[in-house]
Amino acid sequence: MSVLTIRLPDEKHERLKTLAKARGISLNKLIEELSTIALAEFDAETRFRALAAQGDLQEGIAILDKLDLHFSHLGNLD
Repeated sequence: MSVLTIRLPDEKHERLKTLAKARGISLNKLIEELSTIALAEFDAETRFRALAAQGDLQEGIAILDKLDLHFSHLGNLD
């Protein structure tokens, strides 16, 4: 396991400590959880971009058009 020293503005540090306390976890655990979320988002975007680069542009636009049509009908339920 590694040790990481970071510099934060005092106000941000206090807010993070308050958030950790509200969740009932240590500040260390909070930072670990937040970094896990950030890495998962990065990995998802990376996978999406790799798949998109292999995809067919016209097919993708056709799928988006179908979604637009579907959701535009849902908006007219009143």
